[in-house]
Amino acid sequence: MTRIDVAPESQFGPDNLPYGVFAPENGPYRVGVRLGDAVIDLAVALDDPVFAAPSLNPFLAAGPRRWREVRERVRLLAEAEIPDAAVHSLAEVELKLPVQVGDYVDFYASIDHATNLGRLFRPDSEPLLPNWRHLPVGYHGRAGTVVVSGTDIVRPRGQRRTDSGTPDFGPSKRLDIEAELGFVVGAGSELGRPIDIENCADHVFGVALVNDWSARDIQAWEYQPLGPFLGKSFATSLSAWITPLAALESARIPLPVQEPAPLPYLRAADPWGLDISLTVHWDGAEVSHPPYSRMYWSPAQMLAHLTANGASTRTGDLYASGTISGPEPGQRGSLIELSWGGSEPIPVNGQKRTFLEDGDEIVLTASAPGPGLGRIGLGEVRGRIRPAHD
Repeated sequence: MTRIDVAPESQFGPDNLPYGVFAPENGPYRVGVRLGDAVIDLAVALDDPVFAAPSLNPFLAAGPRRWREVRERVRLLAEAEIPDAAVHSLAEVELKLPVQVGDYVDFYASIDHATNLGRLFRPDSEPLLPNWRHLPVGYHGRAGTVVVSGTDIVRPRGQRRTDSGTPDFGPSKRLDIEAELGFVVGAGSELGRPIDIENCADHVFGVALVNDWSARDIQAWEYQPLGPFLGKSFATSLSAWITPLAALESARIPLPVQEPAPLPYLRAADPWGLDISLTVHWDGAEVSHPPYSRMYWSPAQMLAHLTANGASTRTGDLYASGTISGPEPGQRGSLIELSWGGSEPIPVNGQKRTFLEDGDEIVLTASAPGPGLGRIGLGEVRGRIRPAHD
């Protein structure tokens, strides 16, 4: 039997317990929970075959009552001795995408990010378009290109507008990041039945860090009139660990005031956001600290709007916040904002940089308040840029 010792300063103590899918050496993928620098094999520790699956989907489909039951059992395990066969060193396991993503939706929920891009793209107009304060703007992404943290990102190719106004075709020259928070649907909903804004926690299992890579030059040429396409669909990186929504109770904060007041289907009795702090690391240098606490539209509002027309949701569906930015230059969650469209280079390890070059590595990390004075870690999202295919 083994007792897992967790360092006092660890952000992965018994108040966190994020879920992932791992493979021990020469073993099959299965579901585990992180505790400190160890991974608990739930199929062994709980003697439950649902956790022997190579995906969290079978467990998530069981619904919120089951999620609560298992979380309590794992919290008791974390304070006791665990069978040796159920304990693995985090450094010695291989992690994979924790869920099978059915659908992926990306929102545009940060008022600071939307304002910054409006000023960049429409300097002579109001930065926010007329609909922005009335609904969570979003688009449907490509679930098949959601990849786990640590996966290399191949520079995308596509059409780009030239100085003459006509397009050419080639690798993106303005490759960017988007620091986001993702929400993983556990219990799905029926086609034709919207999810009420008060029922978010009955459907959303947890949160995970997201980097929605963006090819700004490809996107700028193609996005009118139908919106993002090849400039956004080549890769979206997702953390290997999903933090249960239940672990973030201490991080709940009131939502910023929304003016004008949203339509009734977007009004909650107790509108809440999350106090989550992100850090963007570029080749090891910290270049930004985006605050999710500034997010204008809440997770519940995004889900309510996503399904307002009767669209169904399925276990494993992912929806993301869109780029998280704050009002200060050092709080911007994309390079197009940090470099102000490429006109104000960013200092990175003694160099002046604007957009990503081949070989660059971006790492996103985040944490939130936990019970007492502790903090809850959301792991990381890591990706290195590789050259475009010939």
